[in-house]
Order: sequence, then C-alpha cells, then structure tokens
Amino acid sequence: MPVICIANQKGGVGKTTTAVALAHGLSEHKKRVLLLDWDPQASLTISLGINPETLKVTGYDVLTSVIRNSGKVSMRDAIIPTGIPGIDLVPANVELSQAQLDLVNAFTRELMLKEMLKTVRKEYDYVLIDCLPSLGLLTINALSASDSVLIPLQADFLAMKGLAMLLNTVIRVQEKINPSLEILGILFTMTNSRTLHSREVIEVTKRAFGDKIRVFETTIPISVRFKEAPAAGESILTYAPKSEGADAYRLFTEEVLHEKS
Repeated sequence: MPVICIANQKGGVGKTTTAVALAHGLSEHKKRVLLLDWDPQASLTISLGINPETLKVTGYDVLTSVIRNSGKVSMRDAIIPTGIPGIDLVPANVELSQAQLDLVNAFTRELMLKEMLKTVRKEYDYVLIDCLPSLGLLTINALSASDSVLIPLQADFLAMKGLAMLLNTVIRVQEKINPSLEILGILFTMTNSRTLHSREVIEVTKRAFGDKIRVFETTIPISVRFKEAPAAGESILTYAPKSEGADAYRLFTEEVLHEKS
C-alpha cells in the first residue's frame, strides 16, 4: 500500500492533474486508491466536482483531532467517494490554511499526517497526497508520511532551477524524519516536443539528475483539455479519454506500476 506524495513548491506544474489522472489510471488496473487533498486551495477536491464550502468533515478536522488527541474525528469520517470506481477522497477546504499555525506548537508536529493515515492506509493499494505549492509544515508532513515523492516538473528553465530546493528538503526529511522516503521520479508536464526549449530542459535535467533520480520516459503534453477537465469535475481519462494527454497519463501509470521492475 504505497503512499506517494506529489510535491513541488512551484504552483501550476500539474500536481493536481497528475494526482487525479494517476489515481484514475491505477483504478483502471483494479487498484483501490485514496486521494488526499493537502492544499487549502482545495484544487483536488474541486477538480473532482465537489464544492469545498459544503463539506461537513475534511482532512483538517482529522488533523485537529490528532493534534489535540481528542479522537473526535477519525480519517474514516472524512473519506468520501469520488464517483470514480475504486477511488476515495479526503477533501480539503480553506480551513486547512490554519493548519500551518496549529502544527507549529504540536508535539511531533512533522508526523501528524502519518498518524492520520495509520488507520486506513492498509485498506488501499495506493494513497496519493496532493501537496500545496510550499515547502512548509504541511508538505513536510506529507513527505514524512510517504513512501515516495513524485515530482511533476514543467518543461521550463525556471521551473527546473527550483528543483534543487525541493530535493534539499527531501534530503533533510530523509536524514531527520523519514529515512525510508524515496524519490519515485520526475514527471515532465506541459511539454511541447516541437519547441527546442522544452527538449533542452528535459535533456539538461536528465544530465544533471538522471544518474541519481529517475526521470520518467513518459512526458505529459501541454493541452487545453487539462484545464477543461477540472471545470467539468472529471479526470482527463473520462473527459477526453482518447486525447494525447489521456494516453500519456495511461503510459505514465504503467511506468508507476512497474517502477520496481
């Protein structure tokens, strides 16, 4: 039951799109998946057609219960179906923004999410955590609770330059909190194979990191379909199932499933 956090401190690189599409791809392989929205912007929740303002229980309520050791709200209380067979969701809303302050004085503050997941992770084949674009305590919690981290990276020079900061954070978590944390790999998103810049960024990244970090062979093309799918409350795999983007995410899912081979 691998726990994978999808992280990058830069926003707009396709973390949420990747979380939804990978979960859906895994479900097509009969895997049971729990998605966890760990971003106060609630992009993952919204992308699945759920209104964050109508939620009675979210991941923040579970987090608060764990911090206070009250036992009032369990993880199962927050889990809701997504409408996609085999995929459940722990949703988020803006209340999660308070968590950064709540965690500051919490005992073992980096391990709250790990504690939250303890009771449910064995019920799923995969747990996917969609992180916020930050390297603060919420992301540290996600890294501490995970077996591996997946890094979506836009095929852009400036996005690539920020990669070192994230990798330094991962190394610190490995050294201090979660020595078993691995880097699942770098997934290039918003690529345009017709442009020299896009191709160069991929090649430079492979030369710089490829001997230490897996760079997935599959790249995700830039497409307006990725913007349209969340508006429809759907995964790209159902919104545009025969599109180039859907095909790419299915290939990427195959790579994840066989990443140990």
